[in-house]
Amino acid sequence: MSDTVNTVTPSKLEKVLAAGRLAVTSECGPPRGSDPEVIKKKAELIKDYVDAVNITDNQTSVTRMSSLASCIHLKLMGLEPVLQMVVRDRNRIALQSDILGAASFDIHNILCLSGDHQSFGDSPTGQNVFDIDSMQLIQTVRMMRDEGKFLGGDEIKRPPRMFVGAAANPFADPFEIRVPRLAKKIAAGAEFIQTQCVYNVERFEEWMKQARDRGLHEKVYILAGVTPFKSAGMAKYMKNRVPGMDVPDELVKRMSDTPKEKQAQEGINICIETIQRLKEIEGVRGFHIMAIEWEEKVPEIVERSGLSPRPDVAG
Repeated sequence: MSDTVNTVTPSKLEKVLAAGRLAVTSECGPPRGSDPEVIKKKAELIKDYVDAVNITDNQTSVTRMSSLASCIHLKLMGLEPVLQMVVRDRNRIALQSDILGAASFDIHNILCLSGDHQSFGDSPTGQNVFDIDSMQLIQTVRMMRDEGKFLGGDEIKRPPRMFVGAAANPFADPFEIRVPRLAKKIAAGAEFIQTQCVYNVERFEEWMKQARDRGLHEKVYILAGVTPFKSAGMAKYMKNRVPGMDVPDELVKRMSDTPKEKQAQEGINICIETIQRLKEIEGVRGFHIMAIEWEEKVPEIVERSGLSPRPDVAG
């Protein structure tokens, strides 16, 4: 990894990656209520099988318990959270304030995102903010950490020590701008990348080749995203209804040809096969397993993929 990646953060996730081990992250969606046991139970299912747990930030623009509060619950359990932060809902004052709030609980990972448009969620007439965009949020966190300053220029007392991440979609159109966009996020200060879930491995391989041609795999840690299908219906929905998703016809057919009672297990099998193929691609430094509301399957995926036990990098 080049000097572009700053190693001052005490993030356990960064330590695993810096040690050259394949990292494993997963994610949990907060509840639509205030009961913390919901997020705690999800985290308990996966805590021994991952290096860090992403907490989504009002995903699909649906109102939920805040990502920050959920991350604090995980931190108090002794887990390593990744704070997801979208720029849709807050201006630069609130974003910087929440970053400091996370830092006050020694939350050391952040994933900077744009956020789904509010028209997709439960408050379609809500006012979006987008005071800054996701790349500017990356720059903001790096400025707060590396320079110890707010965007307004004032000095921060006890700056946040964040390992800074961003998302990438290798499959969205137009394909030719996918790698240049990745390069821009790295230039903005992203240190790790979690990708959209990979089903079309050949297309992902081409994206990675273009990234390697520009040396980007040496400037950032890339974690390939994977999501297991629960059913043939889910595979069809992901293929036909989810923008920026690339699900090959053969996978839809494979799920459809499987008896209904065995489709969930076949989805797990496909996910594990995908991870094994992705392991062989130069520049892939780990995996982000997105099994939202199916967290109980993460241990099986990690174990059968040969990614268990997780390394101990405490200290």
